[in-house]
Amino acid sequence: MKIIEKNCIEFIDELSSKSPVPGGGGASALVGAIGVALGNMVANLTIGKKKYKEYEEEIKELLDEAKHLERELLEMVDEDAKCFMPLSKTYGLPSNTEEEKKYKEETMEKVLKEACEVPYRAAKTCYRAIKIHQSMVDKSSKIVISDIGVGVQCLRSCLLGSQLNVKINTMSMKDREYAEKISKEVNEITDEGIRICDEVFERVIEIMEG
Repeated sequence: MKIIEKNCIEFIDELSSKSPVPGGGGASALVGAIGVALGNMVANLTIGKKKYKEYEEEIKELLDEAKHLERELLEMVDEDAKCFMPLSKTYGLPSNTEEEKKYKEETMEKVLKEACEVPYRAAKTCYRAIKIHQSMVDKSSKIVISDIGVGVQCLRSCLLGSQLNVKINTMSMKDREYAEKISKEVNEITDEGIRICDEVFERVIEIMEG
């Protein structure tokens, strides 16, 4: 059974156990998917309302894109686990001889880069979802506008979690050029994404307070 196919209680039980997966990467992706889903709910509750008729086509387009992002993040829960398992096993490889040390070092470099892939993509996907929430905040039903705020907070958490999961892998890499390149890109995405999240959240508060 895929991790994402477990029910909520099973997922939390597995997350809290000694099992190496799911971990922070999978949890971040799931929280991100929840954030996107909240925005999608707001979009669905806005479409068809006369008051927001002028925004309907744009909201529909944003919803179509967001549905794909939601699915991508859900898939990353299992993808992250799949990428982490080889890394987990590599830590246990023997390193008694020079040959074993060389093999372990080469294998470690390979699996560290693979382990970076999912959180790297999750950060980029999260950022796109955050931009969608930004586009929706002034065009959505005020009755459910609080869920735009909750949604961006979930995406904010996913973004920061993804940044941490990239960092924990890049800091151990020997290929510093690659490590610094991917870290720089994720840090820039995260900084900008957090700024937008905070702006959207403040705008939600303003709308709610009238």
